[in-house]
This record gives sequence, C-alpha cells and structure tokens, in this order.
Amino acid sequence: MKMFDSFIEYLSNITTIDKGILSVVILTIVVLAIFSFIKYISNFFVKKKLSGRGEYIVNQSIRVFINIIEILALLSVWSDYLKSFMTLISVVSAAMTIALREMILNFFCGIYIKVKRPFRVEDRIQVGDIKGDVMNISALDFEILEVSTKEENGQSTGIVVSFPNSIVLSQSVKNINKGFKYIWNELTVEVDLDCDLPKNKQELYKIINSLETVKNIPVKMKKQLDETNIQNRVYFNQFEPIIYTKLCRDHIELTVRYLMHPKKARYVESTIWNKIYTSFREGRLNIYTGLEDFKFTKTNNKKES
Repeated sequence: MKMFDSFIEYLSNITTIDKGILSVVILTIVVLAIFSFIKYISNFFVKKKLSGRGEYIVNQSIRVFINIIEILALLSVWSDYLKSFMTLISVVSAAMTIALREMILNFFCGIYIKVKRPFRVEDRIQVGDIKGDVMNISALDFEILEVSTKEENGQSTGIVVSFPNSIVLSQSVKNINKGFKYIWNELTVEVDLDCDLPKNKQELYKIINSLETVKNIPVKMKKQLDETNIQNRVYFNQFEPIIYTKLCRDHIELTVRYLMHPKKARYVESTIWNKIYTSFREGRLNIYTGLEDFKFTKTNNKKES
C-alpha cells in the first residue's frame, strides 16, 4: 500500500493532477483489467467443457454474474466521488432522460424479457411480418435469424434482423415455441369420389406413422403439456395423427392433422409428399387428378427373370 501511495504521489508531482483522482483512475484501470482477464479465463474453460447451446447459456450466465461484481467493485472505487457527482447529475438528469428515453425504455424492456420470458434464445417468434429464430437477447435489443414467410413453414434466409426491446410493448409477439415446442400442421390430400376411402385413409396413416420425427412426438407433447398446465391452462384432446374427411363436388378431401417440430416442418412435409407420390405410383393410394384420362404407369416391383 505504501508503494502504491508513493507511486501516486510521484505521478501527481509530475502531472500536477490531484492524488485522489489519480488513485481512482488507476484503480479503475486495474479493476477493468482484472475482470477482463477473469472473463477471458471463464470463456476459455467453458469452451473446453461445453459446446453449442450449453456453452452459450453457461457463458451468458457467468458474464452477467461477473458484470454485476465488476460494477460493484467500480462503485466501491468511486464511492467518495459519487456524492459530488449527484449534484451534477440532478442538473442534467432531465435533459438526459429526454435524450436517452428510448435507450432507457429498451433497457427496462430488456429486464422484462429476461424476467417474464415472453421468448427465449432459440424460440421461433414472429414480430409483425417478420418471422425467425431468436439468436441473442441483450440489454437493449434482440436479434432473430429470419425465416422465409413465402410458405407457412419457411426455412432460414440467412438474414439477421435486430429489434429494440421496446417493441414487445408496441407490437404483439407471436411465440411458436411458448409452453411447448411442437405445433399442429395440416396437409390436404384429394382422392377420387369412387375410391376405397378406408383403404386410402389406412395408407395415409401408415405413411404419417412411418416418420420417426412425427411418430414419437405425441408422447413428448403430453409430457410438456402436463408441465405447462402448472402455470397455463392449455387443453388438447387429440395427440395422435388424425384424418378429417370433407366431401366436395367431384372429389373427397382428406386433411391429415399431425404434430411436428416447427423447425423441421419443411423436411417433414417434403418427406410425406414423397411417400404419398410413391404410394400413388405403386397403386396403394388413389389421388384425385381432375383429369379423366390422366394415368400413371404403375411401378412393377417384380424382378425380371
């Protein structure tokens, strides 16, 4: 401590700056340097032990804790000067409030998002006409990786969109993953009026249940729904895939309703349609074409001798 005081006095004599101010400035630099080193070390060890989502969550939690300690340390260093600063702050506070009102609002909305959690990192949300997956939530804004809205279940466009946190007060935010991470999807297949309806339905059920990404979801959905109902009342009486029938003028509409993960929607739909097409070509499914003379040559599965 004596060495530090001697060093401060030496610098004060050279620079003609008050010893108290020099002491505070140097201590501030030391505190910032120490905490920067701690952040670097913590990030290094987290990277060695974890990866992916776990690394991000743990790293963010550690950084929040370190930042709080760092602020407390800086307040302790500057405690003797804060009282004199208060007079100056009270004079300019009105002007600062007006100038920084948006930033202040975003900051408190950031606290609201962290506490209330209308959405979290990796949730798929929609704000206005923009839909995407939440990448990051900071003190003032949040970022989403946009997905295409040309189709109901779009894929990533690679575009990152940033929103101020205050937008949660001015616009409704649709969270596709809130409460549980699975959604209902519907797919309509048109069949001929004179087809064997039970046989066609049986084939469609077989196709839907052949996908592991669909088959295992009802059990997971029931479990998540039980957990969600502790805080929110959500009710479904059907979890397994179901087919609804609608009689039209010249065909029958079979609407297949099933649960799926929203981020796998396009893959699941494409796989189902591929299987439906194969089943149609092989004569197991009677699809309405709207043309009387429209016929596909049935696939011959027998090996030629």
